[in-house]
Amino acid sequence: MLNVSKGRLYYEPVGIDPYSLELMDLIDRQFTETPFYGSRRMTAWLNRWGYPVNRKRVQRLMRLMALEAIYPRTNISKRRKDHEVYPY
Repeated sequence: MLNVSKGRLYYEPVGIDPYSLELMDLIDRQFTETPFYGSRRMTAWLNRWGYPVNRKRVQRLMRLMALEAIYPRTNISKRRKDHEVYPY
């Protein structure tokens, strides 16, 4: 009738568990100190401090918080005005 499945009606989204919230707090605090840490370094840092976690979880949480590591990007598309342009 309404073209809506029963599963969609009965589904209740599960909230974020307390351990993930604690990890998100730690990741946020560490990211403000070291914004160049990506998911791999952040995972190593958390494991060193006694929080057993894998990289995929840290990656997911960082994506959820919209955190992206700062690193030098490639700069290959900028041309110089004084360089000669060669025809193909």
